[in-house]
Amino acid sequence: MPSFTVENYVKTIYALGTKTEGGVSTNAIAEALGTKPATVSDMLKKLKERKLIHYKRYQGTTLTADGKQLALSIIRKHRLWEVFLVEKLNFNWDEVHDMAEELEHIESDELINRLEDFLNHPRFDPHGDPIPNRDGQMNRRDQVSLTELEVGETGVVTGVRDSSKSFLQYLDQLNIELGQSIKVEDVVDFDQSRHVSTEGKQHSLSQQVCKNLFVIKE
Repeated sequence: MPSFTVENYVKTIYALGTKTEGGVSTNAIAEALGTKPATVSDMLKKLKERKLIHYKRYQGTTLTADGKQLALSIIRKHRLWEVFLVEKLNFNWDEVHDMAEELEHIESDELINRLEDFLNHPRFDPHGDPIPNRDGQMNRRDQVSLTELEVGETGVVTGVRDSSKSFLQYLDQLNIELGQSIKVEDVVDFDQSRHVSTEGKQHSLSQQVCKNLFVIKE
């Protein structure tokens, strides 16, 4: 049975690997986990011994098939628990990440499968991230960041790139949520901020905010 540390490393390597080509650097893993590169190097040797990663010094790290399967299993549990916490226990979407971090380490496949059935097989979590199915397959959407919409174009908010508590709370203050229609009314040449409208309300969003909002063009 993998330890919490092993699971956290594997999940982190998977997440970082989706954002880069080739292997994931030791420094990137250390930064993501808030630890020292030397500590990461020691752990990577152990993960290699367990055949969860391919690792060569100075060449980066990639997951083996077993490592990827483990990572997707953890992600599946995490995102299903987030759905449960938001939909059934009425937590806000900015409150559930840390709780799901603890719940994702529960080992029972039967529990997770029943949880998925209970939730009616959700495809996406409360932040718009796809939930792997029992075979590790994930649904993908043809979504783009809000910066890709031109003046006059409309999209439906489908997810966030930044799921930090501060960003989610900021969106709550603006009453911007998933499933909402958003229209670009104007783009400011100076800083590429966007004036948008959502359900009759007007907002001025910085380029950084727009980069962190995913939409599907209507």
